[in-house]
Amino acid sequence: MELVDLASILGLGICFALIIFGIISSGGVAALGNFLDLPSALITFGGAFFCIMASNSMESYIGGLKSITLIFKTPTNQVAEMIKSIINLSNVARKEGLLSLEEAANTIDDAFLKKGILLVVDGTDPELVRAIMETELVSVEGRHKEKIAFWDDLGAMGPAWGMIGTLVGLVNMLQNMSDASSIGPSMAVALITTLYGSLLANWICAPVAGKLKRNNANEMMMKEIEIEGLLSIQAGENPRVIEEKLKSFLAPKDRSAVSSDEGGGEE
Repeated sequence: MELVDLASILGLGICFALIIFGIISSGGVAALGNFLDLPSALITFGGAFFCIMASNSMESYIGGLKSITLIFKTPTNQVAEMIKSIINLSNVARKEGLLSLEEAANTIDDAFLKKGILLVVDGTDPELVRAIMETELVSVEGRHKEKIAFWDDLGAMGPAWGMIGTLVGLVNMLQNMSDASSIGPSMAVALITTLYGSLLANWICAPVAGKLKRNNANEMMMKEIEIEGLLSIQAGENPRVIEEKLKSFLAPKDRSAVSSDEGGGEE
């Protein structure tokens, strides 16, 4: 079960709170109204989102929008626990043979790892096992990068359409220069679109894209570890050697979290 990612919720929430605080600290609550302008919002947000829609299929566009929910979920990928599972599998294979892994595969929730185990149990050539697993890894990463690119592109469109809105506002202001009293308010409205574009890019899109990139990197590392672990089991390597090999993927400070009671295995 995926847990709520407090870092994303707190980060976005506190950023919003700081913006509101900055507005009302000098102008009071009434100043919030100065930052609300429907035409500016329509130009900036509407232009950015619909421009992205034009550059995607409807399916990929909707999928990109939905991917924002992923940053509020803590991935269940626990590298240390996964390495321990692979070491336990290597001990089972060493004592009872590769065919015994088929029963163990039924208790594994990770579909990628389970697929690899079944390939090994079926006696698939190691090079073919690697090719199949790496092909799926590349496919998964490709889908992830599509979602990441959606938010990167949207983040680039926000300031661009904010500037378009600002230029529209400036043109309207310059057309009415005869009324000096309207210049200040007109300039403020024109600049609001730039603010909206910056908020879209830096408050929403950049954090979402950053979190998705981090989650993707973590998942790719997990799958690479699984591939190396399964091929090592298939090659009949000692569980202790497998443990040390897989721990090399981790930072030194994280390696102590990986310990196997049966890691030594019998020679």
